[in-house]
Amino acid sequence: MESEVIDAEILLPLVLSFKRVQMSDKYPKGHARGRHWKHLKQILLAENYQTYPPNEPNYVNIESPPSMYPSKKFCDITGFEAPYMDPRTTLRYANADVFKRIRVLPNVYVQRYLSLRNAAIVLK
Repeated sequence: MESEVIDAEILLPLVLSFKRVQMSDKYPKGHARGRHWKHLKQILLAENYQTYPPNEPNYVNIESPPSMYPSKKFCDITGFEAPYMDPRTTLRYANADVFKRIRVLPNVYVQRYLSLRNAAIVLK
């Protein structure tokens, strides 16, 4: 059987397009693998930050103006993004299950959650 295949002189490509290429074949030893990451020290040396104005934010200066976008609101119970707010307790919640839990919470726990957010108010 093998001799028939050899005698037929069928030429197959070395790499078949539907087969996965091994990393060792794709990148032989000593060759680059694509993207090279720079460390912060390399970035700082490459950029000349001394010529920038002092009020412009960059890698050296962490002082920057406040964001122009509205701040995100998070659920007080779960920590997920909270599109809803309970009108009675003003706690933010992410879904209906959390809302059910908020409604059965005693006022002491509601006050504690609000104090974590620095929004403590006296509930009636």
